[in-house]
Amino acid sequence: MVDISTKLKSLQLENPTILASGIMDEDAGSMKRVLRSGAAAVVTKSIGLQPRIGHPNPSFVELECGILNAMGLPNPGINEYQREIQEIKDENGLIIGSIFGSSKQDFQQLAKDMQNAGVDALELNVSCPHAKGYGLEIGQDPNLVKTITSSVKKDVTIPVFVKLSSNVNDIVEIAKAAEKGNADGIVAINTVKAMSINIDIAKPILANKIGGYSGKAIKPIGIRSVFDIYENTQIPIIGVGGVTSGTDAIEYFMAGASAVQIGTAVYSRGIDVFRTICNEIKTWMKQHKYSSIKELCGVAH
Repeated sequence: MVDISTKLKSLQLENPTILASGIMDEDAGSMKRVLRSGAAAVVTKSIGLQPRIGHPNPSFVELECGILNAMGLPNPGINEYQREIQEIKDENGLIIGSIFGSSKQDFQQLAKDMQNAGVDALELNVSCPHAKGYGLEIGQDPNLVKTITSSVKKDVTIPVFVKLSSNVNDIVEIAKAAEKGNADGIVAINTVKAMSINIDIAKPILANKIGGYSGKAIKPIGIRSVFDIYENTQIPIIGVGGVTSGTDAIEYFMAGASAVQIGTAVYSRGIDVFRTICNEIKTWMKQHKYSSIKELCGVAH
């Protein structure tokens, strides 16, 4: 028998696949579809205190090996979004509330509001590469990451995961800071800072010029990040970046991840990608005589 359930501190998942933030997670209807398609959990759109329009178009472009986007954290604000969370609570599966802010106080208030709305865990977005004053501008400072994480942990009782960026001098330093702040886990990585230029008009394609690159091309960066974090921390890791198949997920597990988030693959393989990847994981594990995800976690070390 092959058991693909996994555990992230107190959060028990029936399988290791999770919808990544920013993909089909702005409303309850689409998140329900994802859960019905085999995902064990969904991460919400990153939500702030106030509604935010985001960057003007063009804000999204498909490139050779992935997707480049600069959405700019558009969201309806926590007061409006709580209704979406409450509507989805009767569905099987777990909800992880993604939040962003510009200060410790922002994160504390959002964390409490998300918990009150009924999410099962929190994801602190300190890694968005294309929103001024938020995300990576906070997430590159280890002291600030530790302070924010610690403050949120004191205000909520649900698990708190911190989503990190590879666009820093040392992702391990930031991961250790989150661990010192009592984070329940690390999510690695967010999109990679990137740009594409339209050579016919000699201008960047995105209105914001710089965006975040996701998809198959960033998987080796994600694998390296998870590998390094695993060797230097003692908390669970969720691997993100380029997971489009069961073998991609296996690679993340061997690097040290206990679960994976899937985003761009929903675009390339369809919404049933969660169930498909779970079946591919099971097939590979049977062929190679592994019986659980725990057996795979970190074996490449």
